[in-house]
Amino acid sequence: MGRHYGGRKELKRSRTSAKTPTSKRSRKNRHIEAKVARSPSPSSSGTSSEERSSGIASGVMAVYKEPSVYDNLLATLGKSSNSLADACRRRQQEEEGRSDIDEEEDDDSGSPSASGEEDNSEKGSDTESDLSHAEGTDLMDQNEETDTEYEDEVSDMDQEHDVGINGQTNNAPESVSSFFDHLGHKLSEVHVNDLKKMKWKFKWKVPAVGMSMAKWIGTGQCFFKEVDHNSDYGLKIKLYEHWLDVYKKDDGSDFHSSKQRLFFSVCNTYRDIMHCDKKPFYLRGMEEDSSIMDAYIMHALNHVFRTRDLVTKNNEKLAKHQEDVKAEIVSGDGILDHGFTRPKVLILLPLASIALRVVKRIINLTPSKNKVNVEHMDRFIDEFGTGEDKESDDDKNKSLENFHHDENSKPQKSSKPSDFQALFGGNNNDHFILGIKFTRKSIKLYSDFYSSDMLVASPLALITKIGEAEIEKDKDVDYLSSIEVLIIDHADVIAMQNWSHVNSVVEQLNRIPSKQHGTDVMRIRHWYLDGHARFYRQTIILGSFINPDINALFNHHCVSYQGKVKLICDYKGVLPKVLLQVRQIYERFDATSIADADDARLDYFAKKVFPKMKYSIEGGIMIFISSYFEFVRIRNFLKSQSASFCMLSEYTKQSDISRARVWFFGGKRKIMLYTERAHFYHRYKIRGIQNLIIYSLPERKEFYPEIVNMLEGSHNMTCTVLFSCFDQFRLGRIVGTAPAKRMVSSEKNTFVFC
Repeated sequence: MGRHYGGRKELKRSRTSAKTPTSKRSRKNRHIEAKVARSPSPSSSGTSSEERSSGIASGVMAVYKEPSVYDNLLATLGKSSNSLADACRRRQQEEEGRSDIDEEEDDDSGSPSASGEEDNSEKGSDTESDLSHAEGTDLMDQNEETDTEYEDEVSDMDQEHDVGINGQTNNAPESVSSFFDHLGHKLSEVHVNDLKKMKWKFKWKVPAVGMSMAKWIGTGQCFFKEVDHNSDYGLKIKLYEHWLDVYKKDDGSDFHSSKQRLFFSVCNTYRDIMHCDKKPFYLRGMEEDSSIMDAYIMHALNHVFRTRDLVTKNNEKLAKHQEDVKAEIVSGDGILDHGFTRPKVLILLPLASIALRVVKRIINLTPSKNKVNVEHMDRFIDEFGTGEDKESDDDKNKSLENFHHDENSKPQKSSKPSDFQALFGGNNNDHFILGIKFTRKSIKLYSDFYSSDMLVASPLALITKIGEAEIEKDKDVDYLSSIEVLIIDHADVIAMQNWSHVNSVVEQLNRIPSKQHGTDVMRIRHWYLDGHARFYRQTIILGSFINPDINALFNHHCVSYQGKVKLICDYKGVLPKVLLQVRQIYERFDATSIADADDARLDYFAKKVFPKMKYSIEGGIMIFISSYFEFVRIRNFLKSQSASFCMLSEYTKQSDISRARVWFFGGKRKIMLYTERAHFYHRYKIRGIQNLIIYSLPERKEFYPEIVNMLEGSHNMTCTVLFSCFDQFRLGRIVGTAPAKRMVSSEKNTFVFC
């Protein structure tokens, strides 16, 4: 099975032949380890540990050194592992300038620790256990088992760069440096403190290519530069070549100037990204949506494959130089290439049908050599697709190579709008989580979470897992502890579900795990142990619009030390899509702060709008409300006024919905309350509307003309819209960016569009 297995067998034979730790061979090995331990480290500036311990070089007396998080973790784990305890002892000796030889007389043949280490090692070398259940076994044996697994799964994609002993590339060109530079960077305490303050200044602006009304803004130095057509853009060679082949098969031209290549270059900077003007596939933006998806998938694949290649090459170096490298590992300057757990990429998606689309594209963009076998594909299609998605074996193999987003074609006949059919025409399950593992020749779907490279999940599924872990002690979500790339796609759809779930999931990421999970602690990167992993995590948020909740997540929970970049857009508005001659009256109310905006809105409605409704003889008044929170407040207010009304929200039962629509159309109820989420999930066409009041503007701009056009047949053809200066995001998407700015700053409070 390769060099590593050979190394394990040789190690086992040496342990078996050397029955006592006082043998000549053991003494020689310890002498070598002590010699290496006393050699100067790269950070010692040429001063040896002996000089430091004697105080000759520094001229200062030794003082007490506060143990680091790394030292405390080693000490704690050393209590349950003899081999790790021995490693900790050697680390302490190295710091004190002593060697194993100085204490060799204390280690006789009857030493419990020595004999116990031999026994545990022999047992560990003959026993294989699953990565997610490797608890209570010897740490070094777990390391051998884990490394063997990586050795068997080596991607073997290309050997264009040699990885150095400290995880750095030798003579690596600029195009591949972003991965190694990002993870190998050491944060200073000053920088960490600045990141904790979360004060971001966007210093530069660059026009977005192909988007006339959009531009990129970012912190730090601008990274946009001239395109080098001879560059691989930081991708592994085989990934890059395969992507070019797929691009050409999809009838693409000029890859170097394509949207997918441009967005990949943004992703490859490892900055936090917010792209909230993406044209979703269900709004006839298939080409742009697919290009953005291809870019972040290639970035995720590149990150996973480079991580695994780094670990595998370091395993080979360990197998060749085990005795020499041990001391480097113990001293903290050795091969640091691990997180707490294996999963490095998390993709959050709202619906199983979208997950089906993304995972199929992941498979398609993986080079053929690495997907000779896709395990559990039938199960995946059954659970994430519909009955129409089942394929024969021949069709399945063909579709993996020629996936052109066919799962969204030919929607079922329905009275609903085409975008509704495209979005909800597939599997609408919003509770799913899938592990994906890449091996040398296969892709394993439904892999154990702790042995997966990627996780594709819905926020609801992860919230359920987090809740279970809080109640049941034998469960945990430590597989979220080492996520280095977080991708939130279709954030606008998730916002229609429950955005608070996303906040809770992000808060759970990059925490210190509750268990060891078979990880070699000696190879964990120091910034994980120092609790700084969240500063190395890249978060990519993608959606068709921005709202305050999405913006707050980006501002407060996306803290990559590399900085931030976001796309800002100007809008033309959707008023021309209102097909009727409706008199649209926009009334601005005053609000002193965003916290007071909800109270100010209700107060304005109660004093200025409702009195006209209360004394009106004519019914047919529909009040459109954006959020459920506002819906509850209006409902309670109308009850207090003994008003005649019915309700249609996302939580209304089907029987009550039918009854409310009949009552409103027949005039039995004068007022109907209708929420944006109810419209998002059902797209009802309400009949009998004579007067429309938009209590709060919809988040989704395409809903505004749909709602206003429901006034067809009305005698008044009047629509009243309430807004404040804190609604500028929504207002700009509907009336246009320039008019919105004038409306929130004008001395006038009323504006009319016809």
